[in-house]
Amino acid sequence: MSELMRFVMPLYAGVNDMQPYQQRVVDEKNELDQKATALSEFIGNSPLFDDVDPEEQERMKLQNDIMWQYSEVLGQRIAAF
Repeated sequence: MSELMRFVMPLYAGVNDMQPYQQRVVDEKNELDQKATALSEFIGNSPLFDDVDPEEQERMKLQNDIMWQYSEVLGQRIAAF
């Protein structure tokens, strides 16, 4: 290891270290974003969505909106870590 790396490496030690609860928040956001993306794709791009009862369509859209709002809150929490 070069002298420069011996100096720099300790500066970065711990930069990505998170508390277990923080990692759980990151994991939760990633999982939520995958689910919200899948639902968004279904709503916006699947011809099957048109076959869903209109009231259920509205509930699905509401659910999707709330999922993205929740994701935004998790993102704000992560940014504050």
